[in-house]
Amino acid sequence: MRRINGTALVIAALVATVGALAFPVWSYADRSGTGAANLAAGTVNTRWGPLTAADRDLIVRVRLAGLWELPAGQQAIERAPTQAIKEAGDHLIVGHTDLDKRVRIVAAQLNVELPNQPNEQQQGWLKELTAASGKEYEYKFANLLRSAHGKIFPAIGAVRNSTRNTLVRQLASDTSLTVLDHITMLEKTGAVDFDAIAAAAAATSTASPTGPPAPTVGASTASAPPVQPGAGVNVSSNPSALPQPDANINTSRPQPTDSDKVLQ
Repeated sequence: MRRINGTALVIAALVATVGALAFPVWSYADRSGTGAANLAAGTVNTRWGPLTAADRDLIVRVRLAGLWELPAGQQAIERAPTQAIKEAGDHLIVGHTDLDKRVRIVAAQLNVELPNQPNEQQQGWLKELTAASGKEYEYKFANLLRSAHGKIFPAIGAVRNSTRNTLVRQLASDTSLTVLDHITMLEKTGAVDFDAIAAAAAATSTASPTGPPAPTVGASTASAPPVQPGAGVNVSSNPSALPQPDANINTSRPQPTDSDKVLQ
């Protein structure tokens, strides 16, 4: 009887051990904090594809950008001390008028609630611009807006890369072009403080620098061989146009349409 009980205890222990080892495997996809769980959290199905929390966040952020950047652009046209600032303001107004129409259509189709006021931080930026004048206004306008655009640019790319929703993917594409246009125009003012932007980015980064080692002062590096196709390969496309110092980004695109709802 003792032998039977001892054997039973050993078997029970083995079963418990195997179960403990197997549990993380079969339950992994459903555990909170895993990639699969994070992706599924807050995701709803639509006829344009799954709509994630990150997708909805981008939609709201596009709307919020327009709520403060369009007034900032109007203020620049009315008060700016230089023509370059006025031109940047013009692009802010045109770009966000277009994007706002697109984001409202997408939000209506996907049933995402949009804010109607800038957030507290954005309201603070507008107050800073209102209180400034002359060179101070020029500096604040260029750098507050350049910094805001620089921060959202990688976020747009991340959503564009991961979204499975066709409406959000198109919105991200449209937004990235507009943001690049605005960055280009803000930098053309000559008032952007790149050292301050780099320092602010470094202050919020926790990762160690990566990449090749720093070059040796005075030493020359051999030119790298070109990347090119093999013989007999014919291509027909042209490289994408890059923004030049005296050129703007071509953001021309068809007007958005909505077959489900009509927006004023």
